[in-house]
Amino acid sequence: MLHDRVLVSAEGDAGERKSGGGIVIPATASVGKRLAWAEVVAVGQHVRQVTVGDRVLFDPEERAEVELQSKTYLLLRERDLHAVAAQRVDTGSTGLYL
Repeated sequence: MLHDRVLVSAEGDAGERKSGGGIVIPATASVGKRLAWAEVVAVGQHVRQVTVGDRVLFDPEERAEVELQSKTYLLLRERDLHAVAAQRVDTGSTGLYL
């Protein structure tokens, strides 16, 4: 990975999903702009806020897809990340950095 790039593995797919109450929402349902979560697989040398294994929140419209060893990953810039959920945060904190 070069510069400020972050390679992530997207969670789930863009298919059906369930609401908090258990209602199935079909993939064809029209929804507003939605952010997505992904797990960081690799980071570039100039990335400062994210480490491998963190979960990051990003805009799915601002991404580039790449296939490595028959698995699809997303390539993002660090500045395009909206939040980081990390396990390395002190106990009692939320773990989200916005």
